[in-house]
Amino acid sequence: MPTDERVLVIPAAHLRAAGAFTGFRPADAAFGAALLSPAAFAFRPRSQVETDPSVLQLIPYVVLRCGDRVFHYRRGAAGTETRLAALRSVGVGGHISEADAAGGDDPYRTGMLRELTEEVAIGCGHAERPLGFIFDPTTPVGAVHLGVVHVFELDAPTARPREAALADAGFAPLADLAADRGGFETWSQLVLDELGRL
Repeated sequence: MPTDERVLVIPAAHLRAAGAFTGFRPADAAFGAALLSPAAFAFRPRSQVETDPSVLQLIPYVVLRCGDRVFHYRRGAAGTETRLAALRSVGVGGHISEADAAGGDDPYRTGMLRELTEEVAIGCGHAERPLGFIFDPTTPVGAVHLGVVHVFELDAPTARPREAALADAGFAPLADLAADRGGFETWSQLVLDELGRL
């Protein structure tokens, strides 16, 4: 995504008003409705918001799971977020573009589904459920992004990457991924911890 693309943000103050947290917060319908209120949405140039913690870029983070096996990959050099290159991840997704607002009343959901379709071919039936939210201001990337974590429970482990940015992709048992927790980006570490508690 070019840095002049306009991406979906909410004011950091909106997160504080809805209920400030750090790390992982399990899904809660009331909190989610307050946080993802379209009244708080704005689109700003990505080049301006990448270093501005007064606004948070909303990032859908979709976890693909089949039984005890979780889709994972290594962020390749082709990815747009160079600060995360070479780290492993269990989340698929990315920025919501202003173009997603043309797709209906819910630019967040439109963008989430677009990102998912661009990055992976799921190849089977699935059920979706919310898992929670991630905010980690301890890193430069985390300080300007707010993750919305979704789990897609797949009927079969058929998901395959569509982009070179998702390298060394596949499914592995959750326990194996958790055992290598330190090799994953911070958001994935938090998600692995939460999945391990379920």
